[in-house]
Amino acid sequence: MSSSNSVFTKQSVISQYLPASVKPITDTIEPVFAPSNIALCKYWGKREAELNLPVNSSLSISLAHLGSKTAISVAEEDQVWLNGIRLLAEDKFSRKVIAFIDLFRRADEHCVKVETANNIPTAAGLASSASGFAALMLAVDRFYGLDLDLKVLSAFARMGSGSASRSLYEGFVEWQMGVREDGMDSFALPLDSRWADLRIGLVKVSTGEKAVDSRSGMNRTVDTAHLYQSWPLQAAADLQRLHQAITDQNFTLLGETAEQNALSMHATMIASWPPLLYWQPDSVAAMQSIWQARAEGIELYFTMDAGPNIKLLFTADAEAAVKQRFPDLEIVAPFG
Repeated sequence: MSSSNSVFTKQSVISQYLPASVKPITDTIEPVFAPSNIALCKYWGKREAELNLPVNSSLSISLAHLGSKTAISVAEEDQVWLNGIRLLAEDKFSRKVIAFIDLFRRADEHCVKVETANNIPTAAGLASSASGFAALMLAVDRFYGLDLDLKVLSAFARMGSGSASRSLYEGFVEWQMGVREDGMDSFALPLDSRWADLRIGLVKVSTGEKAVDSRSGMNRTVDTAHLYQSWPLQAAADLQRLHQAITDQNFTLLGETAEQNALSMHATMIASWPPLLYWQPDSVAAMQSIWQARAEGIELYFTMDAGPNIKLLFTADAEAAVKQRFPDLEIVAPFG
């Protein structure tokens, strides 16, 4: 389903929105923050690979203060710093960051120092790439004085990491799949809705880097899993249910839909070949504990991205009971 035979490239699309010459308007900018996000209706599969165009629309909730801060400054040579450590030029993350910068500048005109700090584990299935590329996109916009519309920034951030399109905003966010070949109608928009007592809990099973990154896992699933055929239809139906749940503030509908959506996505991975299973024994133990809690009358649900970590969904009145079951839980109130 994913194809790289687009007549468009990242560079050809982005260049249409840039001035003739892109130069820094300042020697340095203060760090720009973007929140991480957790998808309640997942993005899984690309209709076009070069531009990171998704097979289905998706919907997420931001993680408030958890995310990435990125600063850019003029430097003698290109350099990328992650959490206070300078990365080697050949490091995978470093190459991705500089390649993204190169979409906006002519590399022979100036060099940059990019400093990124995450307060969530990097590449562990906690959406650090989403917040990372969203913060990088916002920093690029400010560093070069581009002053681009947020929809355009969202579409450009998507080219770095699909889920980054949603991390430009706080709260509930929908990433619209779009239909255009150049992808410029594939951007995210915030939902005008708040849910004051909604809570997200992070069960950190593993903070190490995943053996199979999300992009590779997605490609393997689309290419080899027959179960994937049903995914776009389910995602579309789940998206509508989530909109209804948010409109009605119906937590049961929200939790049930998000949990089934996550498990359905993971089912397509498990049905891939070779099998792709991000779960670890502690992931399954957490699921069993959640299901037991529900059997005992505690309204608690979960979602999982492409990694072993579990994200709990509950409301403020269940917080004490959830904390008792998961003592090390990090709790986020997305709406303060």
